[in-house]
Amino acid sequence: MSDSTESANVIKIPVSKLSVGMFVTAFDQNNSQMAISNAGQIKNRQAITTLVKNGIKTVWVDVERSSEASGLKKKEPRTTSNPLRGKPALNPRDIKQKHAKKILAEAKCLIQKVMSETFEGKAIEVEPFAEIADKMIESVVGDADAFKCISALRTKDAYLLEHSINVAFLLVTFGRHLNIDNALVKQMAIGGILHDIGKVNVDTTILQKPAKLTPEEFEKMKLHQVYAIDIMKDIEGLSQTSIDVCLMHHEKLDGTGYPKGLIDEQIPQHGRMGCIVDIYDALTATRCYKEAMSPAAAFKVLISLTPHHLDQKLVYEFIRCVGIYPVGSLVQLSDDRVGIVWDSKGRNPLNPIVKCFYSLKHKRYTKVAFVDLKKSELNIERGVSPSSLEADPSPFY
Repeated sequence: MSDSTESANVIKIPVSKLSVGMFVTAFDQNNSQMAISNAGQIKNRQAITTLVKNGIKTVWVDVERSSEASGLKKKEPRTTSNPLRGKPALNPRDIKQKHAKKILAEAKCLIQKVMSETFEGKAIEVEPFAEIADKMIESVVGDADAFKCISALRTKDAYLLEHSINVAFLLVTFGRHLNIDNALVKQMAIGGILHDIGKVNVDTTILQKPAKLTPEEFEKMKLHQVYAIDIMKDIEGLSQTSIDVCLMHHEKLDGTGYPKGLIDEQIPQHGRMGCIVDIYDALTATRCYKEAMSPAAAFKVLISLTPHHLDQKLVYEFIRCVGIYPVGSLVQLSDDRVGIVWDSKGRNPLNPIVKCFYSLKHKRYTKVAFVDLKKSELNIERGVSPSSLEADPSPFY
């Protein structure tokens, strides 16, 4: 990029050289930076086209906040010249998040592969899913917060894959919270990963429709559970627990659910848990037809669905398990800064450690700061939905 001007981690480049994933912080106007309130990563080519149409010729890009896919080479961390000092110690949280990211990537690849093979009529093998489930349990035991932060990074276009993984992860977290045996938790996780497998046979135009489904379309969508019944029959070695989680996540305690209209005691505990985590994750995800809810708003919806649709006792246990302000969620502090809930282990749910990165008052990014609310006079004002924020939080996870 020979015609780029560099200053620390921020470089000035022509709009013609922009690519998806670059983190734009400012426009160039009369050879000076003009800060923008909605700074963030370029999400698609359309955003670049819009800049060109608006007459923007050059922009300032933060290399460190840009994604790996952008093609920008980030600076290597400085190393000490003192030979007696070893390499800088890696942050334990960073190591665990890197491990969690690897598990998520493996799970995504596996689900994508299996959905393709299922569509082609090939048989599904349980073993690869069992291995992923074991890794999820190991990750949650080691540091659930690392997995929570990584799974909070959602991609609208990859909803089906990420939703399946998050449902499995939430079942593992919820199961351990309830002291359920690890062997059973593992089978629940396998069911969570496979719970939407029937959607491979649903018309793509319905799955990806950017609007509310018509009653006729919804009936066709509901058929994914009927398709799942047939797919489950051909999976050798799949436990009844995994089958229950997969086939019961749309059932309701009053019998108005589907595919079988099960009622009350016909739905076992793991089936009821699957219903709760499926709804929660769907509500807190950005979809092609809706923005993500904050966890607090999603909890209100879950409570409103008790006791007729969801198990009331389990819903309250789930809220206790996840926390009022879950790790990985966004919150606004009383000084109008926005941050990511970073750590809540062994703490009052209202006093987590928050990683602040943005000011709502000044509408700009701020220097990253970790605020320990147990030691600070600040407090959480409210949970924040990512879609309501005029900034991209993803580089700060």
